[in-house]
Amino acid sequence: MQKSHKVLWDKCLTLIRQNVTEQIYKTWFKPIVFESYDEQQKTVLVQVPSPYIYEYLEQYYVRLMAWALNNSFTENVRLQYRLVVDRENGKTQTVEGNRPNTVEDPQPATRANLSPTVLDAAPQQLNPQLDPKKTFESFIEGDSNKLPRTVGITIAQHPGKSTFNPFFVFGPSGCGKTHLINAIGVECKRLYPRLRVLYVSARLFQVQYTDAVRQNTTNDFINFYQTIDVLIVDDIQEWANSPKTLDTFFHIFDHLFRLGKQIILASDRPPVDLDGVKDRLLTRFSCGLIAELEKPNVQLCVDILNAKCRRDGLMLSAEVIMFIAQTANGSVRDLEGVVNSLIAYSIVYNSPIDLHLAERIIKRAVKVDNHPLTIDDIVEKVCNHYGVSQQNVFSKSRKHDYVQARQISMYLAQKHTKMPASRIGQLIGGRDHSTVLHSCSTVEQRLKIDKAFAEELNSIEQSFKLKQ
Repeated sequence: MQKSHKVLWDKCLTLIRQNVTEQIYKTWFKPIVFESYDEQQKTVLVQVPSPYIYEYLEQYYVRLMAWALNNSFTENVRLQYRLVVDRENGKTQTVEGNRPNTVEDPQPATRANLSPTVLDAAPQQLNPQLDPKKTFESFIEGDSNKLPRTVGITIAQHPGKSTFNPFFVFGPSGCGKTHLINAIGVECKRLYPRLRVLYVSARLFQVQYTDAVRQNTTNDFINFYQTIDVLIVDDIQEWANSPKTLDTFFHIFDHLFRLGKQIILASDRPPVDLDGVKDRLLTRFSCGLIAELEKPNVQLCVDILNAKCRRDGLMLSAEVIMFIAQTANGSVRDLEGVVNSLIAYSIVYNSPIDLHLAERIIKRAVKVDNHPLTIDDIVEKVCNHYGVSQQNVFSKSRKHDYVQARQISMYLAQKHTKMPASRIGQLIGGRDHSTVLHSCSTVEQRLKIDKAFAEELNSIEQSFKLKQ
């Protein structure tokens, strides 16, 4: 019997589909799942994936659904909703649908009035504020960003029609959040030129809102944002403890969400860690998809650098690329900054882009508290301690003071950097790896029998503040 009732429900959906646009049908009616029909109570029970869909259906389509149910089942049939209120734990809530005072056959001439989302007029020109260079093609895929990137492409291809709405992406600075959300906007605009796509930083949104309050144009401000088809907001953590801005955004968010518009948000932390944001907004942030962008690992950094070299026509050795990838703190911004600095130094000083130049640039381009120790750091401290010059250490001289400083530099470089012996030798006077291994062995043997020497070495290490 339930099978025949399912057929009646399908007929109901067909009638609804004939009276709304295809986009509206897919957004609001296709997700409804028929569960059962109680003939005695004349009640149709359906499941909807969220309370927001229920609220929207009851606000805009209660008469249309009542008409379709009357024509498919019987007159005066009632609708019950089973709302999914907690997907993770499978919790649902059953609520009664409202009965309209009148149930009329919708006429074709009035169908456009059934939904506030049916807009046939050409959209006004709007600058989307997107960076055309930040695309999916230039967003290199890796283990740390595969899921967010894949979801981003899906959203761009079907804005507002997937379950990934809103799309909330978070991660540390420099991991590529801005690039990703910008790429979604660029692709949306390419595939759907008529859509009103807008990228805005949270700070600019707040400035605009403050100006609107000052000029008594708050309603115009809200009305403008409620016309957007794809709204992209970056760095929303900056709204922490800004209740008026958050309240205003809540109304914009709620309006766009109910109309099936796509919302994309980026933050440096997940929704649960956003201070000062009320639960009603946090639950809306969390009802779509929350995706984390992690810092790129070394391999992804290498891939990003290789892609940048191909794009900009640069020639960097695999050795230099690997060194930059290992020392740039997993930050895409740091990677780009180091490469740009390398190019500038190479041109101005007419010097090759080699490992030694890369070490010097890393010290200036990457935050000192975060960047790993370099050969230059080590040699400089050792030379200062023994009162010799770097030129003396790099020379072929066998003078005792020079040899000792050279051997200690090689030992500390092997201990505190990730460089192989061959690279250490190359950077300290062009020696081979056997010289480095011999120097390390000599220092280790002396440490075992010479307490004063061990204390001296410890003093050097303390000077560049390394944890032993």
